[in-house]
Order: sequence, then C-alpha cells, then structure tokens
Amino acid sequence: MAEPTITVDVVYAGADQQILRRIELAEGSTVWQAINASRIAEVLPRGAVDPDRLGIFSRKVAAQAIVQSGDRIEIYRPLVLDPMEARRKRARQR
Repeated sequence: MAEPTITVDVVYAGADQQILRRIELAEGSTVWQAINASRIAEVLPRGAVDPDRLGIFSRKVAAQAIVQSGDRIEIYRPLVLDPMEARRKRARQR
C-alpha cells in the first residue's frame, strides 16, 4: 500500500522575486524536509534559507515542525533594519 501523501506550498518573497513551489510529500514530514523536497534553495541567493526564519501562514515555526496538508511554508528574508531602530529614525525625522 502506498504511503499517504500531503500537498504543501513552499514560498519565498524576495525584494525582486516571488517563488512558489507546490509539492507532495509523505505525511508526517517536517518543514525542513518540505523545503529540501521543493529544491527552492537552488534558485535563491546563498544563505537565504535559514532554519531560524521559517513560518507557516505567517506564524514562526521550527524547522522540525510537522507540516499538514494545505500548509504554506514561508521562508523569511532577514530584516534590513531593526524595527526599534526604524521607529527611532522616524522619530528623529519629525
């Protein structure tokens, strides 16, 4: 009997490109396994996929989190500017 599979999306939204890969993988797979199966890292800049910057539907998750069918796994970009520093900068400009 075939192993049950699920379908998930793996997405990356860069400043100049958006990539979405829909994949099927074994039930019980992790976020990290889904990213590897999608092969999305092959088309992203080196270091873009960081286990500390991953989420499912805008909620941060660990790379070892188990995915469910229909999940949207998101690879987040590093912050260019710390949010607190951005607020300070805006306050100084006023």
